[in-house]
Amino acid sequence: MKTFNIPTYYRSPIISRVKAIRSKFDKRKKDFTPTHLDFGNVEFILGRHFGFCFGVENAIEISYKAIAENPDKRIFLLSQMIHNPGVNGDLENHGIQFLQDTKGNQLIPWSEIKSDDIVIIPAFGTTIEIENKLKEIGVDTPRYNTTCPFVERVWKKSEKLGTDDYTVIIHGKDKHEETRATFSHSKAYAKSIVIRDIAEAQLLGKMILGDLAESDFLQTFAGRYSADFNFKTDLTKIGVVNQTTMLASETQEISDYLADIMLQKFGQENSKKHFANTRDTLCYATNDNQSATLALLDQKADLAIVVGGYNSSNTSHLVELCEQKFNTFYIKDEDEIKTHNVVHHFDMHKSELLESKTFIPENRPLKIILTSGASCPDATVDRVIQRILELTNTSADIELALANIKNTFNEEV
Repeated sequence: MKTFNIPTYYRSPIISRVKAIRSKFDKRKKDFTPTHLDFGNVEFILGRHFGFCFGVENAIEISYKAIAENPDKRIFLLSQMIHNPGVNGDLENHGIQFLQDTKGNQLIPWSEIKSDDIVIIPAFGTTIEIENKLKEIGVDTPRYNTTCPFVERVWKKSEKLGTDDYTVIIHGKDKHEETRATFSHSKAYAKSIVIRDIAEAQLLGKMILGDLAESDFLQTFAGRYSADFNFKTDLTKIGVVNQTTMLASETQEISDYLADIMLQKFGQENSKKHFANTRDTLCYATNDNQSATLALLDQKADLAIVVGGYNSSNTSHLVELCEQKFNTFYIKDEDEIKTHNVVHHFDMHKSELLESKTFIPENRPLKIILTSGASCPDATVDRVIQRILELTNTSADIELALANIKNTFNEEV
């Protein structure tokens, strides 16, 4: 497994050691059993997989490399490197400027960018249109292109579908940087549509079966289908790909539903010619993090905490899963925990920051589910642990807690 050279302050004295213990006893990372980090008064039940993924660490390494190699040049990021305020803030403190916000709105005019400037492509990738714009300016984008290889895999899958005359159905959040990039690359090779959820897949299914008209299609998917899309002919062969951070179960539900629609329309003997079984195009980290979070639902706990940026797609889906069973608090870092009772947390359903005055229950021992998104540093999760131990007056005997984890998995082996 490749290791990355990222700043040491993103590492952690607790979580990094927990992960090292788990890795020792589960080198193939197939055991999704949660980890119990027990401090007596407070027990943290950690997801088997969480935190920085391959794509994020790769992007961070390249970004800091760009800073180190170009002390006398202006350095820009197309938009946020990843959806984590701490990481993006640190990059800004090192002098990096953002060209666009997360919605693609221009912050710095293209006219101000010169050929000898450094422009970093973020982990989400970018559109072909922006790639061409940077080429026209003369910027050397391949040098610091941090596009996640799992995102590029989706682009290649879309290209293959287009080559075989399939229309590409992209399950994703159409305003998200990654989905905008995927749509741009997909429509270069295939007729393409972005759908947000199973409800829109069901509408599309009715359109395929002829129960809804072309006018319904044009209204429902306005701005989310490729140019010269032919409603009558371009829905006869389809394949599904997704934004790599979507909820796996929903993508599977969408794929199964649309496969059944093609079965209804074309019959058993022909349906395979009309629906490409592309399988799930989520990245491995998203799959692992979601599977590990599902395993947490089998636990008994007093509350759940999910740590990550509030505009992080993969983190929001971990929150969705935890909310199925636990009273769940979505926080960006330890600073949101104000006192024993008061916490500021994000309600992703209303897109607003809330204040709760019933945070930490009085019962002891206290059991807390804890996980984080793929763009959240382990050091941030460490600080959340330390903050809760402080507020509950719990002794932080880290060595004993880690020894208990080792003993647990030694016994199992």
